[in-house]
Amino acid sequence: MEQQVNCRVPVIGEQAPAFTAETTQGVIHFPDEYKGKWVILFSHPADFTPVCTTEFMTFASMEKEFDRLNCKLIGLSIDSTYSHIAWLRTIKEKIKYKGMENIEIDFPVISDLKMDVAKKYGMLQEATSDTQAVRAVFFIDPKGIIRALLYYPLSNGRNFQEIKRILIAMQNSDAHGVATPADWQPGEEVIVPPPGSCGTAKERVDTADQEGITCLDWFMCFKPLKIE
Repeated sequence: MEQQVNCRVPVIGEQAPAFTAETTQGVIHFPDEYKGKWVILFSHPADFTPVCTTEFMTFASMEKEFDRLNCKLIGLSIDSTYSHIAWLRTIKEKIKYKGMENIEIDFPVISDLKMDVAKKYGMLQEATSDTQAVRAVFFIDPKGIIRALLYYPLSNGRNFQEIKRILIAMQNSDAHGVATPADWQPGEEVIVPPPGSCGTAKERVDTADQEGITCLDWFMCFKPLKIE
């Protein structure tokens, strides 16, 4: 009996499904080749489509920013490598968009004709299409754990500043043991984790000024965080 491919969406906190795939940059082995780095794995519905073209140009124009954040990009669609290469060449040679032109897409784009990776990551959602992946974004940490995911419909492009913002927020939460409030932007105050007992709650409020912490109440305290 043929084993059914897992089509469920992996959730936050799970190990990211492993795969070996052909890409525009050669064969990649995930996660083995990406240990110690953050990864943004994202899918798009199809090559030679306008929304996807704007997204790839935007990601490519921001690739160095993600590199500085120790983050690698991996794209995917249910198209062949030949189709990917022809499309990416067209983008570089012909497409101008919002001041971007002559854009080279250097990050790998997975050829997923058999839908193996798309099904492992729940990118293929049959209520929408059984031949095109939705616009999924998976944030995977240096240990290969899924930390966040976003899903967009076929018709609407992603917010790439938000993708970068979430990455920075998670990295700083990990590094400094803090949380970030609604609409947080890098450089703004962060949330100090709530105290675990009545005694530490009182101490937190009493010593807040000395520690540079602003408390609105015992459970809701903020402090500045310098982003390097």
